[in-house]
Formats: sequence, C-alpha cells, structure tokens
Amino acid sequence: MAETPDVYADQFQLNLGPLGCTLNFQVSGANPVAPGVPPPIERVATVRLSLQHLKAMAFILHKQIVGYEAQAQVTTGLPVDVLRALQIRQEDWEAFWRP
Repeated sequence: MAETPDVYADQFQLNLGPLGCTLNFQVSGANPVAPGVPPPIERVATVRLSLQHLKAMAFILHKQIVGYEAQAQVTTGLPVDVLRALQIRQEDWEAFWRP
C-alpha cells in the first residue's frame, strides 16, 4: 500500500461544478517577494469530491470546531485584514460562528 502523504497548506482554492468540487491546497513560497509581485504558490494536494460530501464535511467541521471551542473555552478568530482578503464581512463571520 502506498504511503499516505502528509502535507501542510496555508492557502486553498475551491472550484465548484454541477457534479462535484475540487479543493486545491497550496503553500506560500518561503522567500519574501518585491512589493506588487505576487508570491509564488505551490499546490501540495488536490482533493476531488461530490457536493454532498463537501456539505457533509462542512457541517461536521463546523460542529467539531464549535464543540472544541466551547469545551476548551477559547475562541479562534481571524484578523480583520484576513477577513477582508477573503471578502468576509465581520458580522457574517460572527453570525456563522455564534452558538
């Protein structure tokens, strides 16, 4: 049996289609780049799955994270500049994670 890859990703890309989706996990380059130059990005893994599987995973991930944060009494937030880069409004973020 082939060894299971173990990868780290600090970025992802989601592509949706009528019959499924593709998740591309990526990692940023290690070296600084000049201002205005996009950083090099390396794709480290691709996962293809049905929309049903994606929705089930999203539900379970959300439930697990909310449960962990409640049990550990922690809140994992994102900096405002990250929310802006992801085009997520602060109030939408807070409403999604509200128990």
